[in-house]
Amino acid sequence: MRITIAQLENRPEVGENLRAIREAIAAAGRARADLVVLPEAAMLAFGAGRLDRVAEDLDGPFATAVGEAAEAAGLVAVAGMFRPADEVLVEGRRLRRVHNTALVTGAGLHTGYDKIRLFDAFGFRESDTVAPGAERLIVDVPVREGERDTVRLGLGVCFDIRFPEHFTALAAEGAEVIALPTSWNDGPGKLGQWRTLTAARALDATCALVAVDAARPGGAAAAGAAEGPTGIGHSALIAPDGRRIVEAGYDPQLLTADLDLGELDRVRREIPVLAIREGN
Repeated sequence: MRITIAQLENRPEVGENLRAIREAIAAAGRARADLVVLPEAAMLAFGAGRLDRVAEDLDGPFATAVGEAAEAAGLVAVAGMFRPADEVLVEGRRLRRVHNTALVTGAGLHTGYDKIRLFDAFGFRESDTVAPGAERLIVDVPVREGERDTVRLGLGVCFDIRFPEHFTALAAEGAEVIALPTSWNDGPGKLGQWRTLTAARALDATCALVAVDAARPGGAAAAGAAEGPTGIGHSALIAPDGRRIVEAGYDPQLLTADLDLGELDRVRREIPVLAIREGN
């Protein structure tokens, strides 16, 4: 299975982001990738404006355009967007919340996973403006070459990474690869946490993990300074044994790598945590 990591810098304008997304998807298609994963909030950078003003359903122009690009490239694309959700009262103000959605589109698919666990941490309250999702999602991704016709892909988004049960549940339900669009916030120790958590979740689930963060605004020169959830880069394709197959740096970058599905089977035989957990 060939996978492209599209580590883009999320921008404050939807049209600009959509152009970058289309270009990344087209490049992944030229590389003959089966799957391309882009960051959380690829539609609009966090902190760039009210999310409810850009939110749209899966049949709206943003998701439709991403889907058309993925179909043209002959692959499945995963990209962060926002969908209308509900209204809540917060400190006397009525707020329209959105879903923080991982759009999954292309190769006949057009669906989305709504982030379940919201980023109410490090002084942020995502739940004020984002409604939690309710259901996990697994889809079949067609594979161009090899003995397998499809691979089972599970979804998570950013803060889900701190909850091992999300990943082990996806694996128990059949996921072999998990895509994790992310827009990580920088600060002391945050890069180390990112690397530790992503490796641990791959090991917990014995799944390959495609952990794609937004590029760090300002690049390496700004790295380490406490900042909102706008990305620190270091996206990675992680093998089911926790090994990093490829990893990006701080800046925007496209990386394409092949995932050996036979290795997935081997790791699950050698480290049968799923079977032991289920008592099989």
